[in-house]
Amino acid sequence: MTAKYFDFIIIGSGLAGLFASLNAAKYGTVALIFKTDLKVSNSYLAQGGVAAAISEHDSSYLHIQDTLKAGRELCDREAVEILVHEGKEIVESLIDGGMKFDSLNEDILFGLEGGHSTRRILHSNGDSTGAALVNFIFSEAVKNKNIQFFENFYAFKLLNDGLKCTGAACLNLLSKETVIFTGSNIIIASGGVSAIYPRSTNPDSTTGEGISLAYEIGAEIESMEFIQFHPTSFYSDSGETFLISEAVRGEGARLVDWKGERFLKRWDADELSPRDKVAEAMYNELKESGRPNLFLRLDHLNPSSVKERFRFIYKTALKYNVDITKDPVPVSPAAHYTIGGIKTDMFGATNISNLYAVGEAASTNVHGANRLASNSLLECLVFAKRAVEHSTINPASSITGTKMINPISFDARNYNQNLRIKEKVGKLLWEYAGIVRSEEGLTKAKSILSDYEDQVNSKKDEYFLQNGASIVLCAKLITESALMRKESRGCNIRSDFSASLAKFNATIILKKNAAPRFQEMNTKLEIKCV
Repeated sequence: MTAKYFDFIIIGSGLAGLFASLNAAKYGTVALIFKTDLKVSNSYLAQGGVAAAISEHDSSYLHIQDTLKAGRELCDREAVEILVHEGKEIVESLIDGGMKFDSLNEDILFGLEGGHSTRRILHSNGDSTGAALVNFIFSEAVKNKNIQFFENFYAFKLLNDGLKCTGAACLNLLSKETVIFTGSNIIIASGGVSAIYPRSTNPDSTTGEGISLAYEIGAEIESMEFIQFHPTSFYSDSGETFLISEAVRGEGARLVDWKGERFLKRWDADELSPRDKVAEAMYNELKESGRPNLFLRLDHLNPSSVKERFRFIYKTALKYNVDITKDPVPVSPAAHYTIGGIKTDMFGATNISNLYAVGEAASTNVHGANRLASNSLLECLVFAKRAVEHSTINPASSITGTKMINPISFDARNYNQNLRIKEKVGKLLWEYAGIVRSEEGLTKAKSILSDYEDQVNSKKDEYFLQNGASIVLCAKLITESALMRKESRGCNIRSDFSASLAKFNATIILKKNAAPRFQEMNTKLEIKCV
């Protein structure tokens, strides 16, 4: 077992982790820790783009209003204003620094996506914006001598001396050695939990370990009931899927049923409605028809423009013998984005001293009950920068001695057992905590998850088994939160409570060994659980 000290320890290599590293390197040494590689993150796979009100035909006011409307009265207005105003400045600085977004005659081409009142989505390389942004930030970070990259390192425990977070214990997945990282500031940027669901647009590794690690040392976890389902995920008989960007509908693609007829208006929605409305409409249509999928049609659009704008989608669909310029594209909703996560303030700080959370692992309250399309990459940039700057304004106290950590092992024989846990939990969530939920189903899921929890909690000393325990914990957080919210709002749709109620204009906060609670959005006062 070895020990290393850095001024900043950042867990996660998506856009939030990379941008935090680049900013932190101005102030000290940085360890960027990640268990896979840079191309395995939601940031890298993001197709639609980054929303920013930089067009002369747009305004910050409109972007703020669109975000608040999509969030169904659960956004923190101050957080949204920070996102939009500071996001605009950061995007402009990236452009000045050489980041290339798609343009025509030196004028940026702005895309349109659901919930936006005007074209404000910047994209790069067609439908590969996430990869372009990650590669751009990485190209800067890799040149910085203050940043060290620790690839194939799995963080299995956050270190806590009783007052503050002091670091992270990690397993080197190649050498199987345990390495202790201590530091003044620990930033979790490890992503969300949506890969727990069997049908998901996320990489298989996005199963919420950062959230569960923070929960275990007493961090508050917020709004876990709001799992956003992307309406248009490719459907195949094999179960394989990939995201078909909302930008496709923004450019005129139409959702149709098996008869080739448009159906969204029957469910009070259209192609550019916010994601929660489109996903719910598709769920209802699928349930009524008994079919496994619906279709997206682009054959009325210019084929050359489609191939150029959506290069990745076009090439990937061809692997399934679907030409999106000619053929109906089979689609069905899939778990896509974790709106909730580790509760933070406006600077990414958690209730645990020295511990920050940014990106999809965090709950900043900018998304409310339903994320506005393409605000996620913007959130990564804004709050990663704010977290680093806050940590330097309010420097951490000195680190005291860290207790000896019991290492964990790596036993490949447990791989299949972990897969079985993930499969069972995923099936349970899809059935009872999916697009539409009910008290009966959620109660059943909670009971079964409690049984699973009893089975896995005594087996946390091995990599695969700990991962299984984390999956069960995150599923439990989702289920408990969904049970408490006895209303339909945004991404939490209840068949037994169809209305949104003013008394639920609050977020749900869960904390280990503490009673769950509601917290009002504006006054921040606790209210009685109902």
